[in-house]
Amino acid sequence: MPKGQFLAEFELYLLLAMTRLGETAYGVTIRQEIEERTGRPVSIGAVYATLGRLGDKGLVDFRESDPTPVRGGRSRKFYHLTPAGKKALLHSTTMLARMMDGVQLNAELKEVR
Repeated sequence: MPKGQFLAEFELYLLLAMTRLGETAYGVTIRQEIEERTGRPVSIGAVYATLGRLGDKGLVDFRESDPTPVRGGRSRKFYHLTPAGKKALLHSTTMLARMMDGVQLNAELKEVR
């Protein structure tokens, strides 16, 4: 995998959230998914900046919806992983699982508290 294709932590969160959300993955739902699962506050600006970066890398793409049926309704960009994005996600999660294999985090972290 080329050097620029490795995923940063927040990029990994976004790709995982998009995978979990499927067809309903747009900025707000991605943000909510990450906040609910990590307990970490996330700015919508960080979500869109990261989606743009992942798009530039060819890892995500989007489809634009019809405008919402209210006056001045806006369309939404629904994001999905490209084949390259799926490959990068699989690669990163596989490496993480290998690194975690055999590590007892709960026991190690109790000593830190």
